Amino acid sequence: MSEPQGKFVWYELMTSDSKAAESFYRSVIGWDSKDAGMPGMSYTLLSAGPTMIAGLMTLPDEARAQGARPGWMGYVGVSDVDACQAQVTAKGGAVHHAATDIPGVGRFAAVADPQGAAFALFHGTGEPPPNQAAPDEPGHIGWHELHASDADKAFDFYAGLFNWAKSRSMDMGSMGTYQMFATGGETIGAVMKKVPERPAPFWLYYFNVASMDTSMERVEQGGGKILFGPEQVPTGSWVAQCLDPQGAMFAMVGAKR
Repeated sequence: MSEPQGKFVWYELMTSDSKAAESFYRSVIGWDSKDAGMPGMSYTLLSAGPTMIAGLMTLPDEARAQGARPGWMGYVGVSDVDACQAQVTAKGGAVHHAATDIPGVGRFAAVADPQGAAFALFHGTGEPPPNQAAPDEPGHIGWHELHASDADKAFDFYAGLFNWAKSRSMDMGSMGTYQMFATGGETIGAVMKKVPERPAPFWLYYFNVASMDTSMERVEQGGGKILFGPEQVPTGSWVAQCLDPQGAMFAMVGAKR
């Protein structure tokens, strides 16, 4: 099949309380949910209308023992997971879960860039997903933001791995440059220098919401926290960065009301 090379194709939340997280995101983002029916494990599918967006599962005991905390991970489509995994290590990155088959679904590997930000590689065995909805449709992922220790080196790593190209950029003063990147001619995210308050580099995913005011109220009503925002961005949309009740960081983008 033809994999959407270099594009984010799936998102996954690993959490300490999957039922509570499922209820929280259904309320805040408006996702539907259902059990995936995978033998031997509980895996919840989150969807926006008919489109599957993400998966949700409980952190394995061995991962917790190694200090893993609740968090979101993005899966990037590649034509050859094993070859791309080898490139990650050759470029100074790490492998957290070596390339493995998911029967009837595809092959994946969980890795990290040289600065420690985690992401996954994926190649499906079936037909590629249909064209996604408009980038700003509620429930879909509207933006991908990498908070790096060294933004320039981080961009070079991903550009070499996925052939991402520099798009527009913004000067953020003491915070450096907000460098947007594109794949297949579409600008899908940005790389920036992380603030000192964040202990390690990470990927932050922005979920589209229909009403920022409503979703922020639901974050707090559901036991989450607003870390930043709402703030209006140059496109006219509003953004907010949040923690869910289990401590996983996520962000939202949408109209104010």
